[in-house]
Amino acid sequence: MLNNLKTKIKELAKSAVVIAEKTLGSCKGQQKKKMAIDYITNHIPVPQPFKLLISLLLSSFIDDAVEFAVQYMEAEKYE
Repeated sequence: MLNNLKTKIKELAKSAVVIAEKTLGSCKGQQKKKMAIDYITNHIPVPQPFKLLISLLLSSFIDDAVEFAVQYMEAEKYE
């Protein structure tokens, strides 16, 4: 189950980064990161009472997933 949740978080991170970029534009890195993390934690596919617990337990993983998604998006710009 944890592996499935991590896979879903990675997918959500890609969507979250795109949405944050389109919504906030450039030069707002910290705001975009916060928006992306909020998007992920709100869309984690677990029952509402567990969202906070899961987001706290996996906060480092979520942060890394957002950073990876940003790097992935940047790399795609230059291809």
